[in-house]
Amino acid sequence: MARAGLSTQRLIDAGAELADEVGFDQATLSALARRFDVKVASLYSHLKNSHDLRTGIALLALEQLADRAAEAMAGRAGRDALAALGNTFRDYARDHPGRYAAAQYRLDPQAAAASAGVRLSQLTRAVLRGYDLAEPEQTHAVRLLGSAFHGYVALELSGGFSHSAPDSQESWSRSLDALDALLRNWPAP
Repeated sequence: MARAGLSTQRLIDAGAELADEVGFDQATLSALARRFDVKVASLYSHLKNSHDLRTGIALLALEQLADRAAEAMAGRAGRDALAALGNTFRDYARDHPGRYAAAQYRLDPQAAAASAGVRLSQLTRAVLRGYDLAEPEQTHAVRLLGSAFHGYVALELSGGFSHSAPDSQESWSRSLDALDALLRNWPAP
């Protein structure tokens, strides 16, 4: 029987908060049970295992990221849309580091296909329409932008830019300028 007040969504939401506080890798059923002061067995009627919890957190994070990106990008094109998308990833990672890590969690193919990750890819492709890139170059550019955004965010969150000048924000702006210039002058295959 399910414990009163617990639901799958409540546990996933609490797991996302836990991931932001202690790290995504530490968001386990045991840690969640301690948070609710219940036995781990009490959670099994809602979640099968820690993988199920992490998948739920990943799906939540992807949904939140896609919603934020869509809102930020609305009515923008070119460099403005590129900056809106990049800033969404960067700001989300700063606000929710555990959830941001969850957004990188490897989902099974069926879950990935049904996730908001598809919407994020579509939003990235919408940015690229402003640069007139056709396939397969568009796929290469989607991968480049993802790598650039995620790489910058990972280095920044780990303190990689905190020991030297100029300020990280200045480098971020220059990086967006460089990506914009690259996309406007995409090399021919």
